[in-house]
Amino acid sequence: MKTITHRVEFCVVGGGLAGICAAISAARHGIKTLIIQDRPVFGGNSSSEIRMWVCGSPHLLETGLVEEFRLENLYRNTYPNYQVWDSILFEKVRFQKNLISLLNTTCNEAVTKDGRIQSVKAWQLTTETYHIVEAEIFADCSGDSILAPLTGADFRIGREAKAEFGETLAQNEADNKTMGLSCLIQARETDRPHKFIPPAWAHKYPTAESLPPNRYYDLDIKTQNFWYLELGGNRDSIGDAEEIRDELLKTAFGLWDHIKNHSQFNVENWVLDWVGFLPGKRESRRMMGDYILTEKDVLSSTVFDDVVAYGGWPVDDHHPDGFEHRGEPNINIPPKKPYAIPLRCLYSRNIENLMFAGRNISCSHVAISSTRVMATCASLGQAIGTTAIYAIRNFLTPRETSQKFIREIQQTLLEDDCTLPGKKRKISAICEKAALSASCGNAEELRSGIDRDFPENLNAWQCEAGDWAEYDFGKEEQLHEIRLVFDSQLTRNENQSHLNMIFNRPLNTPDYQVNDSLIKAYHLEADGKEIFRETNGYQRLVKIPIFVKARKLRLVIDNICGTGKRNVFAFEAK
Repeated sequence: MKTITHRVEFCVVGGGLAGICAAISAARHGIKTLIIQDRPVFGGNSSSEIRMWVCGSPHLLETGLVEEFRLENLYRNTYPNYQVWDSILFEKVRFQKNLISLLNTTCNEAVTKDGRIQSVKAWQLTTETYHIVEAEIFADCSGDSILAPLTGADFRIGREAKAEFGETLAQNEADNKTMGLSCLIQARETDRPHKFIPPAWAHKYPTAESLPPNRYYDLDIKTQNFWYLELGGNRDSIGDAEEIRDELLKTAFGLWDHIKNHSQFNVENWVLDWVGFLPGKRESRRMMGDYILTEKDVLSSTVFDDVVAYGGWPVDDHHPDGFEHRGEPNINIPPKKPYAIPLRCLYSRNIENLMFAGRNISCSHVAISSTRVMATCASLGQAIGTTAIYAIRNFLTPRETSQKFIREIQQTLLEDDCTLPGKKRKISAICEKAALSASCGNAEELRSGIDRDFPENLNAWQCEAGDWAEYDFGKEEQLHEIRLVFDSQLTRNENQSHLNMIFNRPLNTPDYQVNDSLIKAYHLEADGKEIFRETNGYQRLVKIPIFVKARKLRLVIDNICGTGKRNVFAFEAK
């Protein structure tokens, strides 16, 4: 069999949202990066193979790369279709400069020396090729933390006892149980009746009482995704995965048989459109870092000086017995506000060049029931990809980088449109000193360093078509980049369009569309001369490379979708 050796600076194992955000963020900053994904598509639990929509903090929608992906999806995937979502993620990775991608490739070996990873080895099924990857920094975004057993990195699995961290929601005694796996199903409404004949091996649920209680199903709700089709938390979620999958399929087909043939719902015209044969996993190995996030940090919003991401999903701990449990399937305790996640939770405490992001970060079982959702994982991935930039450029370990460059890491994340609780983006020197004027509104909001609205403050310049804002630098300055941040309506979770996909599809399901809060058309002028024009804007963060000398720089709003004022959060030059 062939063997190919790659020498890169940053190697990411795992191509879910955490992994691709880690890889893309590093590559966009010039780091030679390689990503290994063991499936034919990127996206992990969000991909067409598993089909879980991207959830995160309900009241403070995540920005950065994950918002870029969602807005691209709203623009291109109007139907919406999971294969188009796959293609969007594929494009973001495959055509990113400085990034090598290996699909259908399973990491199964690692070489370590003196507590440091030297290389990993992976098998690509489609080409029958071994790939050896040497790198300075490695990131495990595999979900199951495959690099833990391969490198000797410290990890834990299961539920802690209350006494260990003083967690009120933990068990009296520790055990190895986890949250379970789910094989999701999707249904579609048609214009005529259809029969469903279940396979002989499906479980039988002939009455409502034969189902466990508190598992609702309403096909007209587009967010009904049957998440409670869950098993395996009381088994080995890795070693027993194939057997758990088999049992999940019996349960999934049995549930649809019940809905179609034994329920009181009018589902004559509904068909089973898709069944997941690859289970989505909530929990397995968790890496151990310099800090372990706990229940208190999630529910009481501990302040961390080394914050690099945030979470906000409820403490959503699923019973390990899953669908076999006759009680409530989960607990659901929302944090009072979004909570910070420190960088110390994202690198190994005993393997000096290993980082991690996703559902495998350094936290307790209770804490991971909140941090595990994909928009949070994506933010964590962007955080470690950004940290890798400073580690590699300065020949440091992630721990050393956290100690010496945390302010620079935070500012780069803010510059790349990530939100960090309590942190404000620094304004470029030439814009901070320049005179700023506008045809209307408070132009100073364009350089406030806060690039989104909060309930207590809008933080935006409000404008209409024909309005303008202008910097006067006082003298001619060399400009290299223009940075703009528009309003993608981060409160759009009110109508569920914050979700990248729908699930069940009733007849006449409305298409997705770009939010009309965004600025559709605008142009830039340098000393009265046009230097850039956009006629079809649909992204929130826009960075425009330019090379021009000018004393004055003007942003002109040419067209908006709909009527009324629109928000612009940032307009800045470097």
